[in-house]
Amino acid sequence: MGIFDKLFGKKGVNRDTDLQIIKQLEKEIGIELTEIKGEMDRYSTGYKTDSNQKVTALALYLVQLKEFPQAILQLENLTKLKLRSIRLTSLPKEISRLTNLTELYVYNNDLTSLPKEISQLTNLTRLELYGNQLTSLPKEISRLTNLTVLNLIYNPLTSLPKEISQLTNLTELYSSANQLTSLPKEISQLTNLTVLNLSDNQLTSLPKEISRLTNLTKLYLSDNQLTSLPKEISRLTNLTVLDVRRNPLKQPPSEIAEKGIDAIHDYFKS
Repeated sequence: MGIFDKLFGKKGVNRDTDLQIIKQLEKEIGIELTEIKGEMDRYSTGYKTDSNQKVTALALYLVQLKEFPQAILQLENLTKLKLRSIRLTSLPKEISRLTNLTELYVYNNDLTSLPKEISQLTNLTRLELYGNQLTSLPKEISRLTNLTVLNLIYNPLTSLPKEISQLTNLTELYSSANQLTSLPKEISQLTNLTVLNLSDNQLTSLPKEISRLTNLTKLYLSDNQLTSLPKEISRLTNLTVLDVRRNPLKQPPSEIAEKGIDAIHDYFKS
C-alpha cells in the first residue's frame, strides 16, 4: 500500500478527524503545533479551527523540512495555508486535493517549479510565491480565474506566460525583482488591475497595450532599463503612483516622467 493509500484509504476517503491529522503532522515534522485563537500573522506556526473542529488554516514557519508534509494533504477543509522559510523545493501534484484553499502562501522557500495540478485549486483568490527559485510559471495557471492577488516577487522569472491574461479578476500583480526583459501584450486583458509592480527587472520597453489597464492606481517601474514610455501610457488617468526612478529614460526625460502621469500627458501632447 502506497503513502497516499495509507493517508486517504484506497478510495481516497479521509478516515481521520482533522485533529487526528494534526497529530500525524506533528509526528511528521517533529514539532508540536498549537491552535491559534487570534489572527495568523507571517511568523505564526500553528493552526486554526472552525466551530466543528475542522482545521481551516495552517501555518508553518522556520520548520526545516525540504519535503512537503504529506499529512497536510488530508486537511481538506483548509482555506488558508502558509508555508514560510521551511526549505521546500517542490509542491506535490496532490496539492490539488486541497480544493477549498482560497489563500496559499509559499514564502522564502526553494521552489524551482509549480506542478500544473495547482490549476485545480480554482477557489484560490490569493497566491503568494515570494522568494523562491521559479524560472517560469505553468500555463495552466490561467485556470485560477478567481485570483485577485498574485505575488511573484524575488523569483528568477524570465517571462510571464501570455496565459496570465486569463486571470481577469486580478487586482494586484507583484512581479518585481524578477528577470523580466519584456511583457506579453496580453497583459492588457487584466483590466481589473489596480496595482502592478514590475520594479527591479530588465525591461527595455513596455507594450503600448498597457494603456488599456485603466483601473491602475499604482504602477511601479523603477530599476529597469526603460529608455522610453509609450505615449499611450498617458491614458492611465487613475494613476496616483507612477514610479519610474532609476531608468535611462529619454522619452519622456526622467525629470518629466518622475513628476507623474499629468506631466507625461502634457509632454506627449506638446
